[in-house]
Amino acid sequence: MKAYKVLLAGALALAAGGWSPAQAKEWKTVTITLEGAYAPWNLTNPDGTLGGFEPELAKYLCAHMKVECKLVASDWDGMIASLNAGKFDVIMDALSITEERKKIIDFSIPYAHTHAAFAAPKDSSYANAPGTGTVVKIAPDMSGGKEAVEAMRTAFKGATIGIQAATVYAKFIYDNFGDIATVREYKTSAERDIDLETGRIDLAFDDATTLSTAFEKANGALAFSGPEIGGTIFGTGEGLGVRQSDPELKAMLDDAIKAALADGTVKELSMKWFKTDVTP
Repeated sequence: MKAYKVLLAGALALAAGGWSPAQAKEWKTVTITLEGAYAPWNLTNPDGTLGGFEPELAKYLCAHMKVECKLVASDWDGMIASLNAGKFDVIMDALSITEERKKIIDFSIPYAHTHAAFAAPKDSSYANAPGTGTVVKIAPDMSGGKEAVEAMRTAFKGATIGIQAATVYAKFIYDNFGDIATVREYKTSAERDIDLETGRIDLAFDDATTLSTAFEKANGALAFSGPEIGGTIFGTGEGLGVRQSDPELKAMLDDAIKAALADGTVKELSMKWFKTDVTP
């Protein structure tokens, strides 16, 4: 999913200047932050508790590590800087593992790997763009996807595209569609989805599993348009973000994720929340 230049700016300074414990830490309690507004990855229940794929996976991981975990909600666009400032220990928010992020934080092994896609109202002139129903795998240098992107550029010329701010998906849209479309940023995906459903924007671009949840809320009025985009263009999967100064915690998380993948827990939870297998 997520995060790019806006998150990196503040985090670079903190990573360079500040958070370094004097010695290795023995982990007994771990604070994990989630957005609480990126369904079905994570969401806020009516009673204020956090639910979704990631909170349920976190429960398994914490039990496997034999640590007490506290889940807290925080704003997406400040997560990396706040992690490096020591406000919590782990980011679990569909965080894409990218080389640029690895410069300032560390990552667990991936626990999921999903596609991204465009969505449009079914009755829109931008619906059913070329490639709808297919998957295109694109590398960071755009190899494997240049023809597909060019076809989408033609189909979506003049459209208003909604994106969640400070995400890897935002960078992709600005880099490849910024010159032929109007790009509108939103603080949360939910705010963008409302504007898509009500016609204030023409298209949305996001993680395909998150858009599928928006389709359900819109009672089938929205659908994918154009191919789903996979490969490594958005990173090598979704992982847990940790401080570079916490290698012991990373190792514990890696072991727990390996166990969850091996015993089928990740697949079971992904089928429950995504209706598809997102295991990497």
